[in-house]
Amino acid sequence: MATERIQKIISTIKHERQRFEAFCRSLSEEELARPVPDSTWTVRDFIPHLGTLDTETIRWLEGVASGVPDTAVRDADGRPFDLDGWNDRTVAERRGWTLDQIFGEAAANREKLIETLEKLTDEHTDSVTRFAGDNKRPPADVPLKLFLAGWAYHDAIHVADMLKALPERAGEPGMQAWLDHPAVAWYQQTMAAPARR
Repeated sequence: MATERIQKIISTIKHERQRFEAFCRSLSEEELARPVPDSTWTVRDFIPHLGTLDTETIRWLEGVASGVPDTAVRDADGRPFDLDGWNDRTVAERRGWTLDQIFGEAAANREKLIETLEKLTDEHTDSVTRFAGDNKRPPADVPLKLFLAGWAYHDAIHVADMLKALPERAGEPGMQAWLDHPAVAWYQQTMAAPARR
C-alpha cells in the first residue's frame, strides 16, 4: 500500500489530470492550433508533452527505487539526457494524433506511473535526486518529496502556458483559483528567464 505522502501525490495528479483533460476538450481546433508566445509549441503541443513525460518520470523513479537517483540525468544508454530535445521529439511525433489518441496514451502512461509511485517508500521520497536541467534551469540536486509536491501540479503549470495564447479563457470561472498554486507561480517565473543555451 502506498505511503500517506504518495497517496496525496496520486490523489492530486488524478484530480489535476481530470481538470486538464476537460479543459483541453473544451478548446476548439482554432484554439488548439494557436502558437504559444515565447514558445516553439502550439496550445495542442502541451497535451502530448504531458501525456508522454510520464514514461521518463517512470524511468527516473524506478532508478530512485533501485538506488540510482541520477537516472534522470542519463539516457538509457548512459549518455547525458537532453530533456528539451526529448520533449520536442515526442511532441512532434504526435502532431497528427487526435485528442482521443493522445489522452488514450496519456491514460496508459499515467496508470503505469501510479503503479511506480505506489512502490516508493518514505525513505525513497526523503532522498535527494538529480534533476537533469533544461534550457532555463540548471542541473540540481533536489529532495524528491519537494520535487514530487510541485510536479503534482504539472498539468496546471502548462495550462498557465496555454493561456498565454488563450487570454479570453483566463477569466473563466475557477480558472485563476485552479492556477493559484505556488508551484505554478514558481515555474512561470523561472521559465520567463532568458534561455541558458
